[in-house]
Amino acid sequence: MLLETIKIVNGIAQFLEFHNQRLNHARRILFQAQDDIDLKNVITAPSKNQTYKCRVIYSKTIEAIEYSLYQERQFKTLKVIKSDNLVYDFKYANRADLNHLMDLKGQADDVLIIKKGFVTDTTIANVAFFYRNQWFTPATPLLKGTTRARLLKENKIIEASISLDNLNKFSKMALMNALLGFYII
Repeated sequence: MLLETIKIVNGIAQFLEFHNQRLNHARRILFQAQDDIDLKNVITAPSKNQTYKCRVIYSKTIEAIEYSLYQERQFKTLKVIKSDNLVYDFKYANRADLNHLMDLKGQADDVLIIKKGFVTDTTIANVAFFYRNQWFTPATPLLKGTTRARLLKENKIIEASISLDNLNKFSKMALMNALLGFYII
């Protein structure tokens, strides 16, 4: 099973174009789906005046849609964790390997995952780093997130090889996903 996590604000599902692209790409690759699903036809906001987290659980077809009120999270600290064998190239519903890394975070809010010396993601978000008036995102993400894809398309971030050794040259860091948006730490 896979999932898409979509933010719904005032009854409007945000950036469905990018969720549709990822969902249908995964369905074609993993389940040999021949058709496309348009999430705007299956998502119905529970209320028009609140912000919701919508989880679409799917395989070849939509298996379930879950809604919950969205509660913002705060992130101030990340613990660097090396995990050279972690694979999460599709947004799997089974997050056991990511949850294991979270068990190692100690007092930090999340972990920054390093794979074979290069920065990838946190357990819930892609990352970006600021250097000389430009935001850079790792060219080696575990998962190509929808917010990352959108910001790359809009030329607001640039892909770059970012190693653990050169992290100290950056002056800021941001987390990005469908719920957080672009969250500067």
